[in-house]
Amino acid sequence: MNGFDGDMASRHDPEEIARFNALASTWWDPNGPMKPLHRLNPTRIAFIKSEFATHFGRDEQDMKPFTGLTALDIGCGAGLVAEPLARMGFAVTGIDLAQDNISAAIAHAAMGRLTIDYRPMAIEHISPEAHFDAITLLEVVEHVPDVGAMVAEAALRLKPGGMLIASTLNRTLKAYALAILGAEYVLRWLPLGTHEWKKFVTPAELEGHIAAAGLVPLARKGIVFNPLANQWRLSSDCDVNYFITARKPG
Repeated sequence: MNGFDGDMASRHDPEEIARFNALASTWWDPNGPMKPLHRLNPTRIAFIKSEFATHFGRDEQDMKPFTGLTALDIGCGAGLVAEPLARMGFAVTGIDLAQDNISAAIAHAAMGRLTIDYRPMAIEHISPEAHFDAITLLEVVEHVPDVGAMVAEAALRLKPGGMLIASTLNRTLKAYALAILGAEYVLRWLPLGTHEWKKFVTPAELEGHIAAAGLVPLARKGIVFNPLANQWRLSSDCDVNYFITARKPG
């Protein structure tokens, strides 16, 4: 299975990995299957930049405010978040179980002359001795069998005083209607089968996993799509998409 050993295979969903491998060649096409992520990205990158700048005491108006800090992007895909993080000055490591995604990410970073350490691997296969100042876990936990295990593995690799930012889909009927029926079946923004409603994670559940991993949840923030303006914006409404930020004591 893409060169991964049996232990790794048992902890991850091979159907999910295969689905995202199939999308690798179109990941950077703004009008392709990843179109919703391309639309979402400016708003989520602005949020991430602001949260990290506040947490680390950096000026987000600087060209590279996070120079000297390390970041780990878990489930990096072909680099939609890893590349902006690198441009902000982070020394970025991006990991993904889909080998074809990593290949696409490496090729795209090379075209942009960006240095990013991309690895086709699971979080549990990064040495626990490797620690990062910042970790992003974006639109990932709704695709894994064991959310608590993934969050725990991420927490082990976060430096004391570091920050984790996660984003995912809430398990509500509203999310089912918009993210599955609307986005997949009606608007065809996403390939059919991209999401399973039963895998969606409520904010309380995710905060519970974060706390159990020894991190301190800081804030929730919703992100909603405005069809009239054709853009995403931050909101107090966490019924569908939301962020959670957390820090590691120390």
